[in-house]
Amino acid sequence: MPDIADLQKTLGVKCKKPALLEQALVHSSYVNENPALVSGNNERLEFLGDAVLDFIVADKLYRDFPDLAEGEMTKLRAALVRRDTLARVAQTIGLGDFLSMGKGEETSGGRSKTANLAGALEAVIAAVYLDRGTEVTGDMVLRLLNNEWEKVVSQGTGADYKSKLQELTQAKSQSTPAYRLVAEEGPDHDKRFTVEVMVGAEVLGRGTGKSKKLAETEAARAALERLDEDFTG
Repeated sequence: MPDIADLQKTLGVKCKKPALLEQALVHSSYVNENPALVSGNNERLEFLGDAVLDFIVADKLYRDFPDLAEGEMTKLRAALVRRDTLARVAQTIGLGDFLSMGKGEETSGGRSKTANLAGALEAVIAAVYLDRGTEVTGDMVLRLLNNEWEKVVSQGTGADYKSKLQELTQAKSQSTPAYRLVAEEGPDHDKRFTVEVMVGAEVLGRGTGKSKKLAETEAARAALERLDEDFTG
């Protein structure tokens, strides 16, 4: 089994109390087979990690999308914290290799089961939260979720805004909107992109975001509000 120090390097976090992180990796089946070796499984940490993850994602959605309605933010959060998403993230960092589990569970493919991976990731989040606090945990979570975040936003609400705008412009003028990057600011770890959406030579809306896709989303939303008085977001 890989050393827990390797996991800390992958997470980008140095734990003050590695024992918490170690417990986050203990599946209940391991405790059942080795009751004298460990103090408990990761289920309590999983419970706490679920709540911490919800808060971090909700906080970022609230700050990054000031004009999104509650229902839209709820849909995006649900897509980001669901088990399938968390399991994919866990797989990308090889979390299954670090799990302590019973022989039966391992034989049945336990290291790649969605529930085990998602639960372990939530437990790891809780361990880091208890050990290093909200800021360090938030940075870690957003770094781990970065690819899923971009995908969910572009395929979810963002895709709806852009498709709605295209439908509207084609209905009104038989034209297709085009997006152009007009500004790129900030250091590599905190870029801000500004995009304009146009039909012909007319600028319909402008948006800013931490990626080009997010900026396009905001530009489409702004254009919809300008073009369609009945559009409410």
